[in-house]
Amino acid sequence: MAARLPPSVPRMSDILAHLIENNRRWVQGITAQDPEFFKKLERQQRPEYMWIGCCDSRVPANEIIGLLPGEVFVHRNVANVVLTSDLNCMSAVQYAVEVLGIRHIIVCGHYNCGGVNASLEDMAHGLIDYWIWPIKQLQRKHPWLAGLDTPRRRDATCELNVVEQSFNLAECKVLKRAWSEGQEVDIHGWLYDVKDGRVRDPVIRIDRVGDARTLAASAEETIRRRHCP
Repeated sequence: MAARLPPSVPRMSDILAHLIENNRRWVQGITAQDPEFFKKLERQQRPEYMWIGCCDSRVPANEIIGLLPGEVFVHRNVANVVLTSDLNCMSAVQYAVEVLGIRHIIVCGHYNCGGVNASLEDMAHGLIDYWIWPIKQLQRKHPWLAGLDTPRRRDATCELNVVEQSFNLAECKVLKRAWSEGQEVDIHGWLYDVKDGRVRDPVIRIDRVGDARTLAASAEETIRRRHCP
């Protein structure tokens, strides 16, 4: 067995010593409830859920849905974008579906998302512009967005983005192969609200028997009607 580094010993000169101390207290709290927790965690990873979310620091996957380490497999990026050309995301999805046997994949966006907000601005932001380009295209796909005031346009785009990324996930080779082989994997599109910590009603759900394109179109129309009564 390869040698491992010993647990870090905080030094007073270490400006991050408080974080290491937080880790000590966290471990103590977990083991006080279940002394065997980390031994069991080391032996096996078998989560039922995968979370594809934004890397915003205000949106921690485990805490939002009240799950412990080992209970949710997490992939995060700016604005919870799912691209079949993104090898990082696709590798994570493949591992989750084919190795871990994940049953549910949650694509979770959040309101007041910096990436979504940036996509709505008519200005250059640098490298991030390449990443949020697919979100920017939602304005062309849904021209009714232009008639909304800024706060409502941001909220609607966050919702549409979750639908779009959920559809992209349903169209990837990993999911298509799993579904063709009869594997039960459902996609759930969620929105998290930073202002009150609550997950809103799902905007879309896709399973192996539903038509992803029809479900996405229906979800988009529901969003349009809600914001353009």
